[in-house]
Amino acid sequence: MTYRSFLRFARLGIALAVLSVAGPAVAQQPPATGPKQVGVVAVKAESVPLVSTLPGRAVARDAVDIRPRVDGFVTEVLYKPGQPIKAGAPMFQIDPTTYEAAVEEARANLASANAAVPQAEAAYERSRKLQGSGSTQAALEQAQATMEQARAAVTAAEAALKLAETRLSWTTIASPLDGLPSVAVVSPGDLVTSGQSDALATVTQLDPIDVDMYEPSARLQRIRDRIESGRIEMSQALKAQLTLENGVTYAATGEMVAPGYTVSTSTGAIDFRFRFDNPERRILPGMFVRGTIEIGRIQAFLVPQMATTRNRDGTLSAWVAADGKAAKRVLTEEGVHQNSWIVTAGLKDGDALIVNGATGLAEGAEVAPVTVEIDENGVVRDLPATQAE
Repeated sequence: MTYRSFLRFARLGIALAVLSVAGPAVAQQPPATGPKQVGVVAVKAESVPLVSTLPGRAVARDAVDIRPRVDGFVTEVLYKPGQPIKAGAPMFQIDPTTYEAAVEEARANLASANAAVPQAEAAYERSRKLQGSGSTQAALEQAQATMEQARAAVTAAEAALKLAETRLSWTTIASPLDGLPSVAVVSPGDLVTSGQSDALATVTQLDPIDVDMYEPSARLQRIRDRIESGRIEMSQALKAQLTLENGVTYAATGEMVAPGYTVSTSTGAIDFRFRFDNPERRILPGMFVRGTIEIGRIQAFLVPQMATTRNRDGTLSAWVAADGKAAKRVLTEEGVHQNSWIVTAGLKDGDALIVNGATGLAEGAEVAPVTVEIDENGVVRDLPATQAE
């Protein structure tokens, strides 16, 4: 190979090397940019239920401590703890011996009093017939007093018998209501006394059960102002749904039975009581729950939560497509309905709300809106071709 041939070969190699480097560089150049494609849905104001979510705590509708009304020794415990019991069902038996004797004595006293009445009445009639001849006025008055005393003795004996029988009935202690009894704190042979402070057991009614819910007074005032101004159409009856501690929604709907009239000095909240059916006893006294109450209906926009952003200052915002450009809107929300914010300000009918492709958007950025839909699971889906047209 001549020197000239060697130079031509070297130049060809250098040219190939330059092409191999320049080729990928040209391929990596970014393509020309255009409007960003975004998915949009048209928003429209509609009548939306305004729901308030409140903390709550379950309380027994009725609970009673069982205490003795007579003195004596417990002879028998007549119920099974934890098993449902009906009103009037016996729970404890106290030794009735002395009370049975008191009843027999009272019956004997009544019989004696009844026996004295006919004799007193006959003596009075004789004195009345002989008045003016063989009987004086004083004798007649004495006979009348004796008769009335005999009748009064009968009345007193009847009352004493009734009291004795009542006290005898109290030796069998019965449940005053339907419910679930606790474990007895006494055993056969224990001495109990009337008026003692310690309860023998407790009976609690769990079906239905009440739930106290707490609404801050400041928010209640705002809601009342909006109802009076006509912005909220109040529901005819306030009903509540419960979410239990495990996150499960309770099936039954509760009705308000007692509105609150006082504000707690410690929490600033007003207590509202709702009543729920509880046949399976899933709600127990003392359990913490979360209640949702439909206060009324309001004209508002339902904005999917996934299409919004909570800013650092706490404000809620979303993007809309207007005249082919992205515009950021600050929203005023009044709570949540299902998976959407209830928005009362910041949007207008017909706005194209961006629900897909909002990442990285800037104010005024060019966008190419494509109409989409959101299914019941909150997933954004393209419209079928027939609907898109």
